[in-house]
Amino acid sequence: MTADSAETLQITRTCPYAPPEQHLRLLREQPVTEVALPGGSSAWVAARYEDIRTVLSDPRFSADRRHPNAPRLSGEMAPGDSPLPKMMLEMDPPEHGPARRAVIGEFTLRRIAALRPRIQQIVDEHLDAMLDGPRPVDLVRAFALPVPSLVICELLGVPYGEHDFFQTHSAQLLNRAATPQERHHASFELAVYLDKLIRAKEEDPTDDLLGRQVVKQRESGEVDHGALLSLAFLLLIAGHETTANMISLGTYMLLRHPDTLAALREDPSKTPGAVEELLRHFTIAEFAIMRVATEDVELGGTVIPAGAGVLTLANAGNRDPEAFADPDAFDIERDARSHLAFGYGPHQCLGQNLARVELEIVFDSLFRRIPDLRLAVPAEQLSFKDEASVYGMHELPVTW
Repeated sequence: MTADSAETLQITRTCPYAPPEQHLRLLREQPVTEVALPGGSSAWVAARYEDIRTVLSDPRFSADRRHPNAPRLSGEMAPGDSPLPKMMLEMDPPEHGPARRAVIGEFTLRRIAALRPRIQQIVDEHLDAMLDGPRPVDLVRAFALPVPSLVICELLGVPYGEHDFFQTHSAQLLNRAATPQERHHASFELAVYLDKLIRAKEEDPTDDLLGRQVVKQRESGEVDHGALLSLAFLLLIAGHETTANMISLGTYMLLRHPDTLAALREDPSKTPGAVEELLRHFTIAEFAIMRVATEDVELGGTVIPAGAGVLTLANAGNRDPEAFADPDAFDIERDARSHLAFGYGPHQCLGQNLARVELEIVFDSLFRRIPDLRLAVPAEQLSFKDEASVYGMHELPVTW
């Protein structure tokens, strides 16, 4: 099959509650198949839950995004165009293991628990400002964007005064509608700033993630400025825009399900389960995980040839009835912890513990402090972002 004869993969939604219908049809009818990509190339897709887990855990699938056959969607930078050294998510063994182990201690449950009071403070400060200000409020700009931006700045040791810079440039980098030149410019500007920030910490290490990594490198005798730069860039992007979108989408979903919201208000111990179900239901980083087959691999009865690019449709995998009963239902009572929203295998999201804690604090605090929160416009007037790697809401007007 050639790119000309293959079905073109859809990357737009007609319903914000569900993946594109084509992805669900592929799950049912052609869970492993070759498709044409909007950028003009082709790739294989895996849509079934177990097949996706295989792709993400089998070492015969390379994570090297700089491989010439790595799947790219329209508007993405070409391999090698990034101004950054190779990031952890692009590494294969034996390179990947040491890079991940060097920083995994920053994301343990114990380390993230120590951040809880500061995260709570950030959330409360923004809720205070909302409650003291005019109504209606755009929850995206007033709350969903700045809270995770501040948390990741706190984690990395980035001055808060720069958070607007990061919000603007990271949004541009993730925007499918932006040109490759615009995306490259945003990537370059972020890299330049982070380079200066890390050099300052190399001169005078601070007690934050980057400062501690500088100290650790010195103690081991293996100082690698480039590795710190790519790590900072990855964490800034991965820990900011995706969480912001999850806050707005999650708030919207809970407001649309008042019985579920009432159950959470009555019993906050249900919030962690609700967060897992929201992550499963929306799967916002739905095109983020790409691989390249390093040899012929049989997957779901189909042979993916060596050198072929593979896209995992995690949004479809999270709606696989073989993995989740009644998968289209939003049910916070189900055990959704095995969802694919954070990926799977050696590259599973490094910051997943942080994301979970942020979302739990956000939803608990938001609906406890503003119990009569409601949409300020009819739901059909809301506009949703529809981007190639993450999606969310342009704005979410709320009042009380």
